[in-house]
Amino acid sequence: MKKIILFFISLFVFTATTQAGSIVVEGKFQDKNLYIQNGYSGNGVGFCTYEIIINGQVSTDEVNSSAFEIDFSAFEIKPGTPVTVEIRHKDDCSPKVLNPEALKPRATFEVVTINVDKNGLLNWETKNEMGSLPYIVEQFRWNKWIPIGEVKGNGTMEKNTYSFQTTAHSGENKFRVKQVGYGSVAKTSSSVSYVSTISQPSYTKNSANIQFSGETLYEVFDAYGNVVKRGFGNTLAIDNLAKGDYYLCYDNIMADFKKK
Repeated sequence: MKKIILFFISLFVFTATTQAGSIVVEGKFQDKNLYIQNGYSGNGVGFCTYEIIINGQVSTDEVNSSAFEIDFSAFEIKPGTPVTVEIRHKDDCSPKVLNPEALKPRATFEVVTINVDKNGLLNWETKNEMGSLPYIVEQFRWNKWIPIGEVKGNGTMEKNTYSFQTTAHSGENKFRVKQVGYGSVAKTSSSVSYVSTISQPSYTKNSANIQFSGETLYEVFDAYGNVVKRGFGNTLAIDNLAKGDYYLCYDNIMADFKKK
């Protein structure tokens, strides 16, 4: 009877110490491997990690060391391909992924062509996207690049085509696109331009409004450089502005005015 009891006790101890946990890391392959800090199991017998699963398949990586590398080369995964890595480990310890950002999308696109037609339609074609990141469309006006819209990136290595309808100001219009990847690292295309035939608007001002002669994008800055108004249209309300000096940016013009 004592032997039977001891057998069940030993069986319970075995099952309790071999319960497993897992860490899952997901993203898209960026042509980089993962590095794992492993360490020993909680009872000091053997190492913490016992198996690596990549996209549902068991990896042959050697995990019986205090640190190891998850090598994706054996799986022939193409850059930009979705990847799910499951790190299976004993329940009384936990390994650490040292560089989880390796599967985070980066701005890697290459522009094949980019152009803007006479109607302001911006078209661009890219390749080598390793992750789906939005394209930020920017227009150069008032001596700076300003965002005017976004287009979702496909995130594939093959050729991708995009378009965005821009709004012109008078004179030369310049546009570009950019992506911002992991760590706020940005990549920007070259710029393209065309000359618009629309007339440059004028404006009149009273105590309540600034009235433009045509619809225009505008921004108003206070004396400290803070944006206090931003919009698009032919009427700009200024009745709620405090008294003082302001800078008005509209069309491709920069001016100043005083609110009394």
